[in-house]
Amino acid sequence: MTSILVLYYSRHGSTKTMAQAIARGVETLPNTEAVLRTVPAISTCCEATSPSIPEDGDIYCTLDDLTQCDGLVLGSPTRFGNMAAPLKYFLDSTTATWLNGDLIGKPAGVFTSTGSLHGGQESTLLSMMLPLLHQGMMLVGVPYSESHLHTTQSGGTPYGPSHAAIEKNLELTNEEDVICVNFGKRIAKVANQLKTK
Repeated sequence: MTSILVLYYSRHGSTKTMAQAIARGVETLPNTEAVLRTVPAISTCCEATSPSIPEDGDIYCTLDDLTQCDGLVLGSPTRFGNMAAPLKYFLDSTTATWLNGDLIGKPAGVFTSTGSLHGGQESTLLSMMLPLLHQGMMLVGVPYSESHLHTTQSGGTPYGPSHAAIEKNLELTNEEDVICVNFGKRIAKVANQLKTK
């Protein structure tokens, strides 16, 4: 079984909806599973602890989830053109994974959601790619053979899927949803090809 970790942080639900669409795409391939994980929010003023299992939604990611995956997809809302602090905080804790080389040669991709059309989608995607490159992962994007990149009026980039929650619209457009699903298929296909070599 090929396992793709879809790791995301979502504040209002758009990024989670994208993660679920990507997971649907992953699971269209035989013998391939999507493992949805999130990270806890962090306190802005003092040390705070969250329960080890959230009250609802996906469970929190562990370093074991990272080392056991065959591919990784990271998702975050934009924060001034950068990934959200909770996801960055988790990634900063992966030094042991980096030292062991646990992610070297595995495929990875990124996705994001913004509150406005020009809310920093591409710079956020690029910021999430940097730790993946340091981990030795192989980046997978959205090629222009994805026809919905040519017709979308909201989200969608060659760097990775994106969603623009214009006027607080948290629903994905049809194009955004299809791009996410096809991106999940693409990551899963690459992971399967690499695993059989």
